[in-house]
Amino acid sequence: MIVRSLLALSLLALCDIGPVSAESGTASVYGYSGGKTASGERANPSAFTAAHRTLPFGTSVTVINQRNGKSVTVRINDRGPFVRGRIIDLTPAAASALGFSGLTQVTLVTQRNAPHSRM
Repeated sequence: MIVRSLLALSLLALCDIGPVSAESGTASVYGYSGGKTASGERANPSAFTAAHRTLPFGTSVTVINQRNGKSVTVRINDRGPFVRGRIIDLTPAAASALGFSGLTQVTLVTQRNAPHSRM
């Protein structure tokens, strides 16, 4: 499984969307209460979104489950988790795609987002 994570990182490095950074730690599943996220969006448990303490809103992050090698790309739209030792909160849909409920060990690969033109 670690080999798959390293292979994914290597493949991303060869692409134009190479990783900006990578980190490993514990992921958890959001407990939704139906409100808005810190970015102002309505919370949607079926979307592939996530909460991270410091990454900018809109950042694409590939999350790799270290236990089974499954991966999914999510968009950061909220802040958290605020529990020591956890690095990302995932929606139930993203967690399901990764094959877990509760907690799991993951590697996060932050993608370079295409620049937005603002005038």
